[in-house]
Amino acid sequence: MDDGAPSPSLTLPLGSLRTTDLPRAGGKGTNLGELLSAGLPVPPGFVVTTAAYQAQAEAAGVVPERAAKDPAAARAALEGESLDPALRDAISLALATLGPAGTRVAVRSSANAEDLPGAAFAGQQDTFLDVEGDEAVVDAVRRCWASLWTDRAVQYRERQGIAPADVAIAVVVQRMVDAEAAGVLFTANPLTGRRSELVVDAARGLGEAVVSGQVTPEHLVLNRDGEIRTRVPGQDGQPVLPEDSAKELAALAVRAEQHFGTPQDIEWAMAGGRIMLLQARPMTALPLEPPTLDGVQRVVAPFFLEMFTVRPYPLDITGWLGPGILRMLDLMAGSVGVRFPPLAELLRERDGVALQLVPPQPRPTLSTIGAPLALIRRVRRYRSERWAEDPMVRDFARAVEELDAEDPSSLTWRELLDRVNSCNEAMVSVGLLRAAYLPGALLPLAPLRALLAVIGLGRLASALVAGAPTSTRAGNDALEALAAVVRGDPTLADAARDLKPNELLEAIRTRPEFAGFNAQLTAFLAEYGHRESVSVVIATAPSWRDDPTPVAALIQSLAQTPPPEPAAPGEEALRELLAHPLMRGPAARLAKELVEASQRGFAFREDTHALATKVMPPLRATFLELGRRLSDVGALAAPEDVFHLRLEELRALPEPQATDDGDRSRVRELAARRAALRREYAHVPLLDLAAVLPCGAGQGSAGALLTGTAASGGVAEGPVRIIHGPAEFGELRSGDVLVCPNTNPSWTPLFARAAAIVVDTGGLGSHAAIVAREYGVPAVMGTGRGTSVLTDGQRVRVDGSRGRVEAA
Repeated sequence: MDDGAPSPSLTLPLGSLRTTDLPRAGGKGTNLGELLSAGLPVPPGFVVTTAAYQAQAEAAGVVPERAAKDPAAARAALEGESLDPALRDAISLALATLGPAGTRVAVRSSANAEDLPGAAFAGQQDTFLDVEGDEAVVDAVRRCWASLWTDRAVQYRERQGIAPADVAIAVVVQRMVDAEAAGVLFTANPLTGRRSELVVDAARGLGEAVVSGQVTPEHLVLNRDGEIRTRVPGQDGQPVLPEDSAKELAALAVRAEQHFGTPQDIEWAMAGGRIMLLQARPMTALPLEPPTLDGVQRVVAPFFLEMFTVRPYPLDITGWLGPGILRMLDLMAGSVGVRFPPLAELLRERDGVALQLVPPQPRPTLSTIGAPLALIRRVRRYRSERWAEDPMVRDFARAVEELDAEDPSSLTWRELLDRVNSCNEAMVSVGLLRAAYLPGALLPLAPLRALLAVIGLGRLASALVAGAPTSTRAGNDALEALAAVVRGDPTLADAARDLKPNELLEAIRTRPEFAGFNAQLTAFLAEYGHRESVSVVIATAPSWRDDPTPVAALIQSLAQTPPPEPAAPGEEALRELLAHPLMRGPAARLAKELVEASQRGFAFREDTHALATKVMPPLRATFLELGRRLSDVGALAAPEDVFHLRLEELRALPEPQATDDGDRSRVRELAARRAALRREYAHVPLLDLAAVLPCGAGQGSAGALLTGTAASGGVAEGPVRIIHGPAEFGELRSGDVLVCPNTNPSWTPLFARAAAIVVDTGGLGSHAAIVAREYGVPAVMGTGRGTSVLTDGQRVRVDGSRGRVEAA
């Protein structure tokens, strides 16, 4: 200090702050300064800077790394240390600028890492309202400092990947607003991402009650000009925000968004009919503007939602989805003169991270004109009953065998990158195979459906095509055989009942008495371990071979009871068809041929899907070896962090041993930034189901708890068992109604035990629907919200013929 004047490094007026002051004023303080600079109404105040906190922390002996391990000790030290006299004087002088003695103020934490894009830190540090007097303000400042080390704040920063040494805290002190009403406003709809909507929660009195969830606020959706679209009353049923105030609030909010250049989460208060802005921060985890889908996109959407059950990593997209899966789809679409949209249109990204799925809209080309003739030629040349004998199958098998036999650790960096190409080149055979045989495989379905429609038995179509032998069914049968071994061995059965899946797996592998079963499990994994655990588009996820824990969980579930009598819906449907009066002589033979050909077609689709997954384990091993090389030189914290990089970024790097400090720092920062963005959007779906599902899907109607797509006929009752993923497979009990967010082939062994199946996503042609029909299990797909509406143990009745879930 000079002449007793306060040091500017200890307190700063809000009006002097700009974005460049973030290190000393924190996110909240600098954002308020920016609002003031834009001419927006903000209560006057000042900031106690991070320099003041750092001096206090040093005096109290608070070391960030130690504080993160023992937050309680850090809080006690900060609250117990007396304030430096110079800081006391600075706070007193700054308070005097806000009004006479006794002026009430709000004291709010403003960490240097909060209220930033991707890290709102909402509620992580403390706020104190209606604080009066110098001593009370000083005490509140000290408690704000201590709140930097609450357990919740430490855990939040750890999840965000923010190092303890990188955080410091400022404190905002503002004159209190005697609010008649207050609340929050979002300048975009936080649920749908629509930028045309402002969403407001309002309540009488202080906005803290809204932010903390103490009251049920009035909820409004406004146009950007402030016109009220919808108003849902709060707990007292009376309007809180008048129409003219809504227009004023909207105008201020839009100005704030324009100033910051990004959608804002704003706290506001109304006093004397005037709106004041109390805080503004960037909205986090805001979905992209929802796409407008046409009829074709709505039809194909369920199939793509089933594939994109989780967010793909940048390396999934550039190292597998684009050069492998979409290349295969391009070959198939191109064979009928249709152009598949480019990858950038399918997945909308930000900084390499996929944020939104846009169902594709295949586009016809001039070649489409000649497609019918080309299809006829293919149908004649490529018979679906002989596809497994095609040389392309042998070529693919040979390529996969070579990849499996190769040790990635023995390869150079460039050879590893070439190995990624080899994995994707192998997929060309699968694409060509599907392009050649799918027309003939699927063609019989059209005359079969026409025949059934003519004789009034259209409802039998789905059951008739189910039941053909497939690799998925063979794998499920092999799992049943393993479960039977467990049931027949008391010691193994006890272990399966008492241990967690990972513990059971460890016991099988290490206990001598389980050596025989371990050999059987190893043989199973050699045959079926390539199957995906998440999705065929997610090559970074471990397969069954990489992590057999889901297999152990499946065995636990299947071993609880012997399998029920095998259902044969296809055989029953065929008997009913052939019993029709018109099905005699040649007509009956034609019907049987069409059914068998249709079954072969669906089996071809399923088996070639399983074929494609054989590439995924060697590809993932290649990814991890690339990551290990980078982590060994310090360019990545762990090998799995390579999933956050794009393939072209890896190609641009020199050999890891030849990288310099700049290369390594750049790679680490890139992976960390994308990991943070991925965490931010962890709970935001790639596509809002409301944009895809039929109007009213998922909503109870006429006594239904849920409605969706009728996917497998029949009615069954049982207790709900919600299974979110493979780690919970072992929790399903025989006779439970399986309720899940999505499925893939790895889920289907559970279907033999489930009374019925209810899935949030998917449609009539999804894997879950096909296998449910094959097993004769009632299923309802595309409910949208079954996992959130239903609860474990709740007894329900599932009508798979009408797409309804009702209370039992």
